[in-house]
Amino acid sequence: MNNTHSNKKELSLEQREELLRALKARFEKNMNRHKGHEWAKVQAKLKANTKKLWSLSEMEETGGEPDVVGYDKKTGEYIFYDCSAESPKGRRSVCYDREALESRKEHKPKNNAIDMAAAMGIELLSEEQYRELQRLGDFDTKTSSWVKTPSDIRKLGGAIFCDRRYNHVFVYHNGAESYYGARAFRGSLTV
Repeated sequence: MNNTHSNKKELSLEQREELLRALKARFEKNMNRHKGHEWAKVQAKLKANTKKLWSLSEMEETGGEPDVVGYDKKTGEYIFYDCSAESPKGRRSVCYDREALESRKEHKPKNNAIDMAAAMGIELLSEEQYRELQRLGDFDTKTSSWVKTPSDIRKLGGAIFCDRRYNHVFVYHNGAESYYGARAFRGSLTV
């Protein structure tokens, strides 16, 4: 995370404009992800919510390449997911949650997925959301991503992650305390 603004959770005008330019370019390049939606309406929502814009900046800075993947008609909110081809580079080598991190006696990772996501103001994708993302393209063909783990699995010490291999989405399990250089997490944000 960029420490120039991570404590304030605010972006300068210049940072906001730069982020909006990057988001607009990605939006226009990947219209298949959000057919029927207009950038002007998305941008209006973003400009009205600087806290969410800060979260998108955190997603961007850690390599997530956030983009609009849907629209919730009930709430009137746009749904953003991390759409980087591989699991975000700036979030790799993390275990699943704080409990898992504290359970490690040695070789502890620097952070955990759940706390990182919370600090960024986003949520881990669920398995269902991950599968939705995979319908929009081929993601995680060389990496994997932690996803929200059901509490009954987590209580037993496990956590789940997903990836795409052989043109198929796979769901796996691991000890929640494990971490790998090719595993991070993908997040979602509604604006």
